[in-house]
Amino acid sequence: MFLTLTTTGTPERPATDLGFLLHKHPEKAQAFSTSYGTAHVLYPEADAERCTAALLLEVDAVALVRRGKGKGRGGAPDAALAQYVNDRPYAASSLLAVALSSVFSSAMRGVCNARPELPAAPRPLRVEVPALPARGGPDLVRRLFEPLGWTVTAEPVPLETEFPEWGDSRYVRLELESADRTLAEALRHLYVLLPVLDDAKHYWVSSEEVDKLLRAGEGWLAGHPEQKLITSRYLSRRWSLTRQATERLELVRLAEADDSEVEEIDNAVEAETETEERPTPLAVRRREAITAALKAAGAARVLDLGCGQGQLVQALLKDPVFTEIVGLDVSMRALTIASRRLKLDRMGERQATRVKLLQGSLAYTDRRLKGYDAAVLSEVIEHLDLPRLPALEYAVFGSARPRTVLVTTPNVEYNVRWESLPAGHVRHGDHRFEWTRAEFRTWARSVAERHGYGVEFEPVGPDDSEVGPPTQMAVFTLTTPKEAKAA
Repeated sequence: MFLTLTTTGTPERPATDLGFLLHKHPEKAQAFSTSYGTAHVLYPEADAERCTAALLLEVDAVALVRRGKGKGRGGAPDAALAQYVNDRPYAASSLLAVALSSVFSSAMRGVCNARPELPAAPRPLRVEVPALPARGGPDLVRRLFEPLGWTVTAEPVPLETEFPEWGDSRYVRLELESADRTLAEALRHLYVLLPVLDDAKHYWVSSEEVDKLLRAGEGWLAGHPEQKLITSRYLSRRWSLTRQATERLELVRLAEADDSEVEEIDNAVEAETETEERPTPLAVRRREAITAALKAAGAARVLDLGCGQGQLVQALLKDPVFTEIVGLDVSMRALTIASRRLKLDRMGERQATRVKLLQGSLAYTDRRLKGYDAAVLSEVIEHLDLPRLPALEYAVFGSARPRTVLVTTPNVEYNVRWESLPAGHVRHGDHRFEWTRAEFRTWARSVAERHGYGVEFEPVGPDDSEVGPPTQMAVFTLTTPKEAKAA
């Protein structure tokens, strides 16, 4: 089983930087023991202009069978001989994917302590896999890799070169090329898609595989046109796991769709002349209202739940009243953009101690969110399907239980004032609902009653005498400690 990674370089950016990225020295040949054989890493070529790293995986078929993994599809044992004589030692599969993740684990995470600037720098990359099982043929290979920006060459391997009339085998020779790709991205694509194409994992698939899939698929799987096929095959067509992964990917997609803070409609105004003063955007007014409410509550340690690209975190950092600000989002892509917006890599040490960005989902309880003065859910709830709201409600009000919770959401009654918004349409395509003032207050009061909070309501933006404000905000204040409520 064989795979090569090649990059090119210049005297200023030598190709041998690949050795730093992979944490494997180009002048050494190294071997790593695995439970199913030995993985070798070597460099067939290594100079400033061109560097190639090769991963050779020697599979011990006997050891694989003895570990109880030499089983066929559906869990039925293979024929006695077929357990030992098969394509496992030669064709790329989940065995090679696991070897990639173990031998190049730091590279896959984008970590390089010796040269921390290297992992984020795109570079030309070429990947070659001489024998890849492709259940779906070259067409499926292209459908999986091309949407990710790869130039794909997938040549079918004939069953027998001396007898071309026999046709092609199910194997292809794969070449992937990209002029602008980080190594971590490339390794994560291979880690997921190699076993997807093989469509036969060598180990039992458990719920842990969902977490592995979402980690490796961060930033690309949620929007992939073949997401359903990838998820199903990667999880060995286990329906319950596939559904769990699909639901979590949907949360990621919704979060990424909201990265722009849904300002297309919020900032819509009638055409103005150059001499007219442009009104303050609603998004800015919303941040100002949230900041004022947090100060009024005496909050110093604040959670921004569903922080997106970090606009609110950035605004709060400007005020020294807030001593700790934590932004949480399900999307690593959004958090990466937030990090750049905040310039965390260049931030002074004292300022950096005030801010933290965390990856996490509001569909689950999270111990990291406990003990804060306040939490903000700004334009978040309307992106969830209504049946999912109870999970968010418990995670925030039942588990984290900050003293103050601020929730903002669009007021659907105000939509008639947006001349650019067609009648009957919500403000953003990913909004699952938009509530009237009465609907929002009914929901907020029921949440407050269930979890021991009081609640008050404040308008955000111009408060129209007929239809109310464009944004409505609920301010929840903890009145019943959890211990007293439990008693």
